[in-house]
Amino acid sequence: MTDVRLAWIDYVLMAIYFAFVIGIGVALKRFMRSSTDYFLSGRAIPAWVAGLAFISANLGAQEVIGMGASGAKYGIATSHFYWVGAIPAMVFVGVFMMPFYYGSRARSVPEYLKLRFDEKTRALNAVSFAVMTVFSSGVSLYAMGKLFKLLLGWNEDASMLAAAGIVLAYIFLGGLTSAIYNEVLQFFLIVFGFLPLVLLGLKDVGGWDGLQARLMTHSVAQGYAPTAYTQSWAFMGDATRNPVGVEWFGLAMGLGFVLSFGYWCTDFLVVQRAMAADSMTAARRTPLIAAIPKMLFPFLVILPGMIALTVEPRPMAMPPAMATAGVGIIPAKTTEAGAVIRDTTGRPVIDYDLATPTMLAHYLPAGLLGLGLTALLASFMSGMAGNVTAFNTVWTYDIYQSYFKRDASDAHYLWMGRAATVGGIALSVATAYVAAAFNNIMDVLQLVFAFVNAPLFATFLLGMFWKRATGHGAFWGLVAGTLAAALHHGLSLPEGATVGIKGGFFGVVLPLYRSELAQTFWTAIVAWTVCFIVTIAISLVTRPRPDEELTGLVYALTPKPTEEATFWQRPGVLAVVVLTATLLLNLIFF
Repeated sequence: MTDVRLAWIDYVLMAIYFAFVIGIGVALKRFMRSSTDYFLSGRAIPAWVAGLAFISANLGAQEVIGMGASGAKYGIATSHFYWVGAIPAMVFVGVFMMPFYYGSRARSVPEYLKLRFDEKTRALNAVSFAVMTVFSSGVSLYAMGKLFKLLLGWNEDASMLAAAGIVLAYIFLGGLTSAIYNEVLQFFLIVFGFLPLVLLGLKDVGGWDGLQARLMTHSVAQGYAPTAYTQSWAFMGDATRNPVGVEWFGLAMGLGFVLSFGYWCTDFLVVQRAMAADSMTAARRTPLIAAIPKMLFPFLVILPGMIALTVEPRPMAMPPAMATAGVGIIPAKTTEAGAVIRDTTGRPVIDYDLATPTMLAHYLPAGLLGLGLTALLASFMSGMAGNVTAFNTVWTYDIYQSYFKRDASDAHYLWMGRAATVGGIALSVATAYVAAAFNNIMDVLQLVFAFVNAPLFATFLLGMFWKRATGHGAFWGLVAGTLAAALHHGLSLPEGATVGIKGGFFGVVLPLYRSELAQTFWTAIVAWTVCFIVTIAISLVTRPRPDEELTGLVYALTPKPTEEATFWQRPGVLAVVVLTATLLLNLIFF
């Protein structure tokens, strides 16, 4: 795609990074004496470390590459994924939900479902989550191999196997603790790797004012108001007036409530980091500490995509057909023969996923390019490691111990955890090759998350705050919510898409959505609503558990946690500070 040549200093930086991550695993191996040490870091991680790992576990390919792509496609409105679709949910899980997770001493999210509801609800969540984590890990691996082949001409198979081998080494040796401390390293690497890219890009286009001026031209060319790409809320009253293609209710309910709370409050991938904290107060502070850098990440990962829209490509930086059909330095998608791919309206399909990588190749010199590419590698490996550590815990505790070998020794479960790590990595590699057979696998992955996480949040909300919710209600509510999501998706279609994976396979009955995001938001709303209603209806006609069995599992029956911190470290105070800062950012870019 681009003519990118690495200097010796770039290779040295990558080699140092690989040595560090494996070295951390080697150093921590001697501390892995029990299954609790391996899967939950012995519940001994300081709050600030757990907080950075909490956010870094989410900094996978979907975050760094995906948000840059969305920045190019939707403009500053992509910030809604942070200031609406992340921060409020992170505050909620820290203030209200961590007392249940940490206080119940559950070792995983599925195990909490067993304690609160029953075995079949735990089994349904454990199996679906295990499949999702392996699938997500494989997609990250495939995306990394493909990206480095396009950028550097590296062999795709060798790139994937090398990255998988490094992740395997440090997780096999040091378990969750190794993953957490590597995630802290990866967090700083991503910040220092992408910050020069943003600064150089802004300088080139004339700062924020210059970027706004350039985006006005692009916005008008797309049929929107001049400031549609640089204002986040002003045009949300009508789905036809903003690039996201969704109105304010679909955004607030679909993203701000259902999808965001469904992910941050129930996904064991991130919750596991908070459960590893060294006290209840530290566990509650973990997502709140993570929310502080999270609210600033739009400037680091979204701006490169927006800048890429306005920069002229260098001569011979990409094939003429791709450059002519592309926008800025972002190329169009092409077939193997080099022909530009077009949608049903005849417009070129822009490869927005290459927005951030092309920015790296365009702006960064030797040394900084190595740092940027290492940061990109770190994001892929961080996402993969987070999924694998979550998988080995759920497999060992919620599947293997529950259904295959209940009464084995702790040493046996420690051994099984390491075996599950090897198995998880192997399945991820296999999934990566399956992903290669599809050209829209990321869309499929996001859709699967909407199917599973949206109804799951309804289950958790009722389970934690309504003691009348029953196991039968929770199980059949989850099933009904997932089926409702499939039905809605099968009856709807976004503009410009063809019937198939993107919907319409039951017949296009509903009006066309303006974008795939709008369709996904409403699919999540439908899934959550149906699960919520069905869970309540079935719970009302089935027998609830007695109150004494629900102590510590339901809000009304749980003693309020005592504070073990100074005033400014208290979760409630941190929550107010974080929410106030987020509100101000929304107002600034309104």
